[in-house]
Amino acid sequence: MSENKRYLGELLAEFFAVAIIILFGDGVAAMYSLYDPSPYKTAYWGVCIVWGLSVTVAIYATGAVSGTHANPAVTLSLALFRGFSWKKVVPYIGAQVLGGLAGAALVYSLYVPVIDHYNAAHGLTRALDGGSAGVFFTHPGDFISVAHAFWDEAVLTGVLVFGIFAVTCQYNTQAPQANSGALIIGLLVAIIGASAGYLEAWAINPARDFGPRLFCFFAGWGQAAIPAPSNYWWVPIAAPMVGGPIGAAIYQYGLRPFMPRISVVASVSPSEALNLAEPVLVVSNPSVPASTGPVIDKVS
Repeated sequence: MSENKRYLGELLAEFFAVAIIILFGDGVAAMYSLYDPSPYKTAYWGVCIVWGLSVTVAIYATGAVSGTHANPAVTLSLALFRGFSWKKVVPYIGAQVLGGLAGAALVYSLYVPVIDHYNAAHGLTRALDGGSAGVFFTHPGDFISVAHAFWDEAVLTGVLVFGIFAVTCQYNTQAPQANSGALIIGLLVAIIGASAGYLEAWAINPARDFGPRLFCFFAGWGQAAIPAPSNYWWVPIAAPMVGGPIGAAIYQYGLRPFMPRISVVASVSPSEALNLAEPVLVVSNPSVPASTGPVIDKVS
């Protein structure tokens, strides 16, 4: 396979990964928000599990092609700490945002009659009241200011990326094997949602929020989407891009140097040693021979 064809495949994989996450994630948000009685209002853990499993499915579907970053904060962190090519950072992020937009468009096509009925029944409009906007993008919860939301999203994304780096670390002897790692990462997303989701609907991923928000801007929500009340639109973009690399750095310099296999590798000859900077692929295909060069890692 040519280099250009492989690169195109990576971008398509990132596009489809985020589209899958949004299809199921915004879909369950619609189930939670638009129906009365909601099947999830008294079972919020179900919402968290669906979001988490959407990440797991995305990894299984696309991980062998691109490593399933599916999150600009993850892509930036991998470039900073695990040798991911800086030339690919912007194209990967662009593919992720477009995937979020496409996923939101697909959810909209499924739920548009329900959205319109919900807004009419509650006397809401898209542009003026942001009616049903919570299906697609995030906003501060009760008692949460924009400044505090920035802190929340930075911390939660840091936790996410810290966990991803731990789960995918090739020197972590307690980490799950590659195919199980996808499930653990999905559970990590669900745990974050269950413990802090009501703060701002736990965006923790700029593409997950901005892609659907951009779609909604053109689908009738207008200023309710961008710039959003209190000019909130930039927070789910900027805060994860700050918090994600901080979480990665904490793992990379706080725990990774003490992993037991680090000392084992240091004791063998250079030709036998693993590359300390080599990223780890979360999902691998055992029928395909291992690559001799560094591959990439994981999602969100």
